[in-house]
Amino acid sequence: MNEFIDIFSNSDPESISTSVKLLLLLTILSVAPGLLILMTSFTRIIIVLSFVRTSLATQQMPPNQVLIGIALFLTFFVMAPTFQEVNDQALTPLFNNEITLDVAYEEASVPMKEFMGKHTRQKDLELFMGYSEMERPETIQDVPLTTLVPAFAISELKTAFQMGFMIFVPFLVIDMAVASVLMSMGMMMLPPVMISLPFKILLFVLVDGWYLISKSLLEGF
Repeated sequence: MNEFIDIFSNSDPESISTSVKLLLLLTILSVAPGLLILMTSFTRIIIVLSFVRTSLATQQMPPNQVLIGIALFLTFFVMAPTFQEVNDQALTPLFNNEITLDVAYEEASVPMKEFMGKHTRQKDLELFMGYSEMERPETIQDVPLTTLVPAFAISELKTAFQMGFMIFVPFLVIDMAVASVLMSMGMMMLPPVMISLPFKILLFVLVDGWYLISKSLLEGF
């Protein structure tokens, strides 16, 4: 502990520089998970899976841990080519001391920008570019990450909610049909959700819902 304190109390410029770099590294690591979530397919996948559970009205089934686990592994599967490119172009040369940290950052941002650029709506990108008064870039690589990441995030939110709406509609029809039948039978005190839940689960299983949802998510990227 004393040695750690001595690092920051030392007046040696090299020690101070190392301490600052250490603090910057810890700061980056603390915000890295949030940045990676917003820069990958995780946002769309977890929202769509949440819509599936909500439309089925199964409360906490599947549990949050299961949904997040599925979303993470689907994200790794979708992002595998991009992550591999980042590793080959930036991380491996950096660890081998072939390039500097600044160059590694630039090289790593290239494949990430390509991925985000493919799934970012022009309208969303123009919103943030106009707010920052940027000139129109020639390529997606000329757009800074501070502009591209929020544009990509709201584009993913829109796409996820569109998919969620399409998932929700058939289950809503089942709820309305069951409610109408119960009212016609005079059973107004019986909650329609209790009767419609088995039918929704049966429909979801018969059409192999998890396969269709996963297929739609993967084909979307």
